[in-house]
Amino acid sequence: MPVTVSATLAANEALAQRRRQGLPVIPMAFGEAGLPVHSTMCAALAAGGDHNAYGPVAGTAQLRTAAAGYWERRGLSTDPDLVVAGPGSKPLLYALMLTLGGDVAMASPSWVSYAAQNRLAGQNPLFVPTPPAQGGVPEPDMLATAVTQARADGREISAVIVTLPDNPTGTLPEPETVRRLARVARELDLVIISDEIYRDLVHDDATRLVSPATYAPERTVVSTGLSKNLALGGWRLGVMRFPDSDLGWELRTGILGIASEIWSSPAGPIQQAAAYALDEPVEITDYIARGRRLHGNVARAAADRFAAAGALVVPPQAAFYLYPDFEVWRERLELKHGVTTGTELCRFLMDTYGLGLLPASAFGEEDGALRTRAAVSLLYGDTQEERTAALWSDDPTALPWIRTHLDRLSEALDDLNEE
Repeated sequence: MPVTVSATLAANEALAQRRRQGLPVIPMAFGEAGLPVHSTMCAALAAGGDHNAYGPVAGTAQLRTAAAGYWERRGLSTDPDLVVAGPGSKPLLYALMLTLGGDVAMASPSWVSYAAQNRLAGQNPLFVPTPPAQGGVPEPDMLATAVTQARADGREISAVIVTLPDNPTGTLPEPETVRRLARVARELDLVIISDEIYRDLVHDDATRLVSPATYAPERTVVSTGLSKNLALGGWRLGVMRFPDSDLGWELRTGILGIASEIWSSPAGPIQQAAAYALDEPVEITDYIARGRRLHGNVARAAADRFAAAGALVVPPQAAFYLYPDFEVWRERLELKHGVTTGTELCRFLMDTYGLGLLPASAFGEEDGALRTRAAVSLLYGDTQEERTAALWSDDPTALPWIRTHLDRLSEALDDLNEE
């Protein structure tokens, strides 16, 4: 089945092409964490450099025990034997979809790869709208209706996937919404796949995140990794927690069979470094806290710039994303620029201002929607020195390179909105 390049990677390449041509860019399309690697992670990786054997398919006992401890500290009792590691959470999620079979229900909008992976597995994703300002989960009542109707039409719906916190909106569902979703999943016998890779990046400590594994422990699979909280996307390490139930053991067996034929085992040095990180020594938790503060400060500042220009935007609660809506400009955009879809809007912004955004259609919404996803994490700097300064700054939006990007964003939006 032909699959196009991920929208995020394609947009990043378009921005890189503009840079090579010497053109200005405002890089807000790609969801990379944009932070320097902590020195202790480099040391942990180097210390594992002689680990050159394939190792267990599920991952080393050291890594699985560390991952179990990570989840235990978040209120999710975990058997290390029910943890599987892989080369990133993305292949683990795909292997899970292959193991499950059937169509997967997901939020609209939701991360670009969920639908693509379900289609790669030979299935057809079922999109369900999210509750207002609560991204990452399908609205539970709508989910129940959609799954019931799909099954009546002859479709097999095996699971629902959620993202807590959410990419693309940077928001978080309320605990009651998660509880209702868990109840619907139990009533309809759906496996819940909970992608919690942004869990450690909730901006406000007072904001409560509740995993669906709390409400439906027997049917919830949880995944996470190192790419967002520790900015280690290139290291490719993810872990998946299976429920302690017959279903969980069955899914684990299926995943291991797929893993044994595709990636064999994650890289040994990476596993050793990941085990160190998941044990959460103080230097790692401090690094994550600083990153969380940076993401929150810059995301809120960018949201303020969009709002000041007249776009509608829900204040971001987590990670480094926001989801501005240009619907109020629809008539003007069509009249002045011939823009009627989100794809056309993002193309115009890229070609005219070098502003990289992704359209709502990349996340499962109709292309007529004039919503976009903006990621602020590549505004932190182009060099290690700049990114380190941003991480340690008490006021990162005052740093010249970040302030310049934000000012250029305002200039582009004001020009776009000009009568």
